[in-house]
Amino acid sequence: MDLVSGAGRALQVCLGVKPAEVVLVVCDDRTLDLGQAFYSAARGLGAEALLMVKGEGTRDGEEPPAAVARAMAEAHVVVMPTTYSLSHTSARRAACARGARIASMPGITADVMARALQADYHVVARRSQVLAERLTRARTARLVSKAGTDLTVSLEGREGHADTGLYLLPGSFGNLPAGEAYIAPLEGTARGVVVIDGSLLGERVDEPVRVWVEDGHVVRVEGGRVAAELRRLLDEVGGEAGNLAELGIGTNDVATITGNVLEDEKVLGTVHVAFGDNASMGGRVEVPLHLDGVITSPTLILDGEVVLQEGRVVGVQTD
Repeated sequence: MDLVSGAGRALQVCLGVKPAEVVLVVCDDRTLDLGQAFYSAARGLGAEALLMVKGEGTRDGEEPPAAVARAMAEAHVVVMPTTYSLSHTSARRAACARGARIASMPGITADVMARALQADYHVVARRSQVLAERLTRARTARLVSKAGTDLTVSLEGREGHADTGLYLLPGSFGNLPAGEAYIAPLEGTARGVVVIDGSLLGERVDEPVRVWVEDGHVVRVEGGRVAAELRRLLDEVGGEAGNLAELGIGTNDVATITGNVLEDEKVLGTVHVAFGDNASMGGRVEVPLHLDGVITSPTLILDGEVVLQEGRVVGVQTD
């Protein structure tokens, strides 16, 4: 599948682009070829397409330039194939509040477009919605793995969300490729250790990254080179950057772990946790950082009921 065809499928199936709608494509110098593919596909669908190329940025969650934020707020549809994520930004939230349908694609590559965008997103949507509803009903979660993860969090009063890949209603938002059910744990309640053995910071970990959490915040990080970079970023941003922000379950059966966290966190049966901003998912922490780490073959227990058993969905009917 060529890039323009893949982009066109995403615009039609996942975002429901209609002729004469304003479609804004936000990319950067590194992702210009992908941005141009989405621009061409939007033009081919009869949309009023705009392409904005910004600087690459320095980290996930960093706000885009003011001119980009203004354009996002005026568009019907925004697609963001960028190097660093714009998902957890005030600009994205403001655009959705004004009715924009937005797909964020941080770190997407041509290979990911050709593979993970081919999922049956109606099936992915059903699976994601069922698991999101289960997260909403849960009061507590415990996450364990053979690699050494043992984390408990409170989910009381928090709502699970489904990243379905179908962003057809005004104000809807999610990733492409899509496929997860996620929730913001109650701040200050997470405790234990997370062993990230899949991917983190846009690459496969060189060795498992061990993160100790107390009272909802990172207190220690150990591991190799990737762990050192995580420590550096948390220290650089400071403040609430170490907040345990998210608990997510992958639901995309076509996605595979490649080292690209955009796709990796969607792999069916994985769990990911994130550190930093959770204001976009019902939490109270707003900080210019959101870092996802993927855990393979996890066991997830909600209110004493096993929902994932070593990476296999159990206990709930999802298909």
